[in-house]
Amino acid sequence: MNLTISPLLLASAGIQIACQLFKVGYYSFQERKFNGWYFFSAGGIPSAHAAFVSSLTTGIGLRSGFDSDLFAVSFVFTAIVIYDAFRLRGAVERHAKLLNRITSRYHPDEYEGLNERIGHSLGEILGGILIGGGLMLLLHIARLF
Repeated sequence: MNLTISPLLLASAGIQIACQLFKVGYYSFQERKFNGWYFFSAGGIPSAHAAFVSSLTTGIGLRSGFDSDLFAVSFVFTAIVIYDAFRLRGAVERHAKLLNRITSRYHPDEYEGLNERIGHSLGEILGGILIGGGLMLLLHIARLF
């Protein structure tokens, strides 16, 4: 039984973790106070989901070929995740903002509030795609995976 982990998976997970750490630093600097919650948050810049799946797909293309069946499957998976991050989670974010406004107006003492940072803008997603794919390409060129 082989218990080794794919270097491609490790590199992709590392890129996602790096994006989440960037969010902590970026938003803590923006708010002028440390907030580790951003490490576990969805939404914001860059999209760690887009970076993760883009790095994985780029790595598969570089290792297995961009004409391989494995790359095709990974590309479809990536497209679905990115679509979900933008469209579906974007709608959930808009609904959370609206519900927070309505319930805080009519039940201010009883309402805790929904998380409003859930979805991504196109810029946040594009940033994640460029970071994920770009870092994986650099790792490949450096022969680190």
